[in-house]
Amino acid sequence: MPEAARHWDAFFARELINRPLVCVTAPLPGKPDTPVRGYRERVFGDMDEAILAQVEAARYTYFGGDAVPAAWISFGPDEVAVFCGAELAWSDDSGDTNWSVACIENWEAALPIRLRDDHPLYRRLLAMYRRAAELAGGKLLFTAPDLHTNMDLLAAMRGPQRLCLDLLDCPETVDRAMADARAVFPRLWDDIWEAGRIAELGATPSTTLQCDFSCMVSPAMFRRWILPALEEEAAIVGNVVYHWDGPDAVVHTLDLLAGRGLHSLAYVPGAGRGGHADYVDLFRRVQAGGKAVSVWGSADEVKAMHRDLKPELTAYHTWAATPQEADKLLEWFVANT
Repeated sequence: MPEAARHWDAFFARELINRPLVCVTAPLPGKPDTPVRGYRERVFGDMDEAILAQVEAARYTYFGGDAVPAAWISFGPDEVAVFCGAELAWSDDSGDTNWSVACIENWEAALPIRLRDDHPLYRRLLAMYRRAAELAGGKLLFTAPDLHTNMDLLAAMRGPQRLCLDLLDCPETVDRAMADARAVFPRLWDDIWEAGRIAELGATPSTTLQCDFSCMVSPAMFRRWILPALEEEAAIVGNVVYHWDGPDAVVHTLDLLAGRGLHSLAYVPGAGRGGHADYVDLFRRVQAGGKAVSVWGSADEVKAMHRDLKPELTAYHTWAATPQEADKLLEWFVANT
């Protein structure tokens, strides 16, 4: 952990020790064949079992380089909208994932949007963080839940298509709704931080922020509503990796490069559009603009990307078949940096 912490600190300081940031994991012998517990188990199942399953998974994982064991407590992509009054929806045709049912028909009747302390799922989230602190504290660090906040929160509660029309038809009302959405974030963050005793037990080195709805708006709209909210969230969180989702969001590249507090961009190409090794030119543009990139790929792919990317501005995430292979990859990065 001390060595990993040194590399993470260097990465966020845009400095280099002896290699770039490299997170590589490998399975350890004896790992039991247990089912993965996802959103359904965390929402409906036994809380202790869901937490201990993550402890057990970490026990049989080799965390090489700068990878760290972490507990992820989340009830679904749109959970923040549910905490604010939307309904959680499931379908047997959608695997483990879920979504929220749009609930805002009339803005005047719906505003202000607020985090509902008495919502049973929100109470369960905080209870699960408290229990994780008891069962996994000192074994796993803690991550934030799915933070689809800012305009993603409005899209989940209003519906993306109707929100797109609202941006044109009633932008002043959207201003008010966004002010409410932005007020949700610090309250949510403080509640999680307190429930998980994170100041005492530790959080993961970085936090992911995002706005997937950004792919549906113009750069001018992004600058008016979304970027200020992201910068505000980043000032609260620190060490931010922005989840940059989909090719239609590339239009906001220059604004993201100018965004305060967004240290790294993690581009998601989208289904059927290749892997990160196919987007080195985009990552070089990002690094030329002063931001770091967070990239994924096989051992061969991250080696290839390392030839073209700045080591002090790149976080590599990969995997290996054995701990020995993971260590050899780390040695390769040291020798070739």
